[in-house]
Amino acid sequence: MTTRETISTSFTASSTADEVLRDIDLTGIRAIVTGGSSGIGIETARALTAAGAQVTLAVRNTTAGDAVAETIEKSTRGIRPRVVRLDLADRTTVTRFVDAWSGPLHLLINNAGVVTGGLERTCEGWELQFATNHLGHFALAAGLHDALAQGASDRDGARIVSVSSTAHMRSGIDFDDLHFERRSYDPQIAYAQSKTANSLFAVEATRLWASDGIIANTVNPGGVATGLQRNFTMQQKQSLDAAEAAGVFTYKTVEQGAATSIVAAVAPEFAHSGGHYLDDSQEAYTVPNDADLAQHPHGVKKWALDPATAKHLWAVSTDLLRA
Repeated sequence: MTTRETISTSFTASSTADEVLRDIDLTGIRAIVTGGSSGIGIETARALTAAGAQVTLAVRNTTAGDAVAETIEKSTRGIRPRVVRLDLADRTTVTRFVDAWSGPLHLLINNAGVVTGGLERTCEGWELQFATNHLGHFALAAGLHDALAQGASDRDGARIVSVSSTAHMRSGIDFDDLHFERRSYDPQIAYAQSKTANSLFAVEATRLWASDGIIANTVNPGGVATGLQRNFTMQQKQSLDAAEAAGVFTYKTVEQGAATSIVAAVAPEFAHSGGHYLDDSQEAYTVPNDADLAQHPHGVKKWALDPATAKHLWAVSTDLLRA
């Protein structure tokens, strides 16, 4: 059996979002960036707007979103993103967002994410990190499928970018106890499970929707100091410090952290090829499920790309959202 070569680009770990977008005109492209009012979401939205895209910031806090939109408007000399409320842990707001969307969609950047310091649940009883990071984005993408298909038909394809993390290497999907109803709660494992789910979503979305011109890829932005870490436990912070000291990763700027999302969104290498996991602006190499994170900081575990697991997770997610 021949092993497929990983997809490479001319960009690196130190590339910035603006460098990726140099000489690219996104006029007429309609994009949604979830979590666009903080962290790399701000830079992703700013860079896309600066390149001419019509960006919608999908955010929980619209006051913060409006402030970001104003800043972007000033930096882009008059191009202001729209701001629409979206709480990925609240199915009502997801439905409202989808129902209000009109016309084609070309880029869906599923960037938002939460990290909790302890067990929190949605009103359905779902573990909050899995519900927000995976199920909310799953519902959003499914609800916007027709808009993405419309965008694909008039722009030679539509893309979904699913933001994951090196944390996915800590855990696969525990289908027997997705929401920690029986096992003891570990916020790191819960976060890891949700990040693996982000990758598996891209695998199955591409399989199901590529015929509609929609492809999805997953990105690891790398270590970027953002507000996402505000709820880290002391153990999580110590793990990060130890990983940095061991050279597992080096903190990036937000401009560098957003670059891999932009590569997945615009690079021609990924225009019609989906289901991949990108790291440092390249497709990552696959490692065994028992691989040591310290030895493979830029890899992706097999459990995050397994087609059978992706198909099963899609079915389970669909059933949960129907309930």
